[in-house]
Amino acid sequence: MKNLKLSILFLLTMIFVSVNAQEKKRYKIHTVAFYNLENLFDTINDPTKYDEASPMMEMNESYRSAAYIKKIQSMARVIADIGSEDTGNSPAIIGVCEMENRQVLVDLVNDPQLLHKDYGIVHFDSPDARGIDVALLYQKALFKPINSKKHELKIYDDNTRKRVYTRDQLVVSGELDGELIHVIVNHWPSRSGGEARSRFKRVAAGKLNKRIIDSLQSIDPYAKIATMGDFNDNPTNKSISKELGAESDKDEVKFKGIYNPYEDQYKKMGLGTTGYRDSWSLFDQILITQPFLEKDYSSFRFYKAGIFNKSYLTNKSGRYKGYPWRTVNAGLDGGYSDHFPVYIYLIKEVNEDDSTEKK
Repeated sequence: MKNLKLSILFLLTMIFVSVNAQEKKRYKIHTVAFYNLENLFDTINDPTKYDEASPMMEMNESYRSAAYIKKIQSMARVIADIGSEDTGNSPAIIGVCEMENRQVLVDLVNDPQLLHKDYGIVHFDSPDARGIDVALLYQKALFKPINSKKHELKIYDDNTRKRVYTRDQLVVSGELDGELIHVIVNHWPSRSGGEARSRFKRVAAGKLNKRIIDSLQSIDPYAKIATMGDFNDNPTNKSISKELGAESDKDEVKFKGIYNPYEDQYKKMGLGTTGYRDSWSLFDQILITQPFLEKDYSSFRFYKAGIFNKSYLTNKSGRYKGYPWRTVNAGLDGGYSDHFPVYIYLIKEVNEDDSTEKK
């Protein structure tokens, strides 16, 4: 009888272990990120652009090359680090803004800290008055662009009726590990002249962004779209909350709706990505459409969002202690950017023999 009880106990134990083994799931995880590179300008005076006012061109010419190299190395370090603790890899996709041209991006992705990741570049020149652009960097082994297009934002000053030249909105459609997604990279008009006076510009940017999203959804209502950038507005401002109709609660996001995981981080947690006059703003965000929120993890779904605010990116003392450690003297004296990067994780259930798994 004793042997029978032991046999039954052993059998039940084996069944329990077997069931648990079957229930343990593995996931593939990728980082999608955005970073404002804060005045990543080269050392060459471009007569077609107003780059004379850039920190790089304002430096003594004898220091520019060293400052440029330092700036590139600093930006590369951050990009290499984003998401690496959790995924073991740098971002599969990262939108960037506030760089002068394609060449500075070529120099960036060829820095030794990123070279082995084999990043590709999607970039168009913008009509921005300062000559700064937006772009998308992607690991060629993980993301395959299918189509890319820039959308011009045409806005006019209320008083002079002259056009305000600003950044385009970049749309890149492609396959992330064989799955179609769409990424919109933004750098909306600044708050120069005051938030209220400049608000109409960002409202116009929000309207354009929504039209782009609507057009993608008209082709495929289930399109997985991520719109990211430095919006120069907080999650609660009209340009995002009303024009995009973004929701802060995943359960409230309806079909074709948009979810903003950064609204609660801003309202409830008081977090930000950039500081000004002793207060935080959360201008850098990544918003996603409803199909990323489904519970079926047979394809890529949203896992979590974060602000990459590691200690080395912050001021250690003084009035701006804890704020982003911005570039000083075009990078020669240290610093990174006046914005923290933001990121989201996308996960998908995979077979156990997949090489990029996470328990």
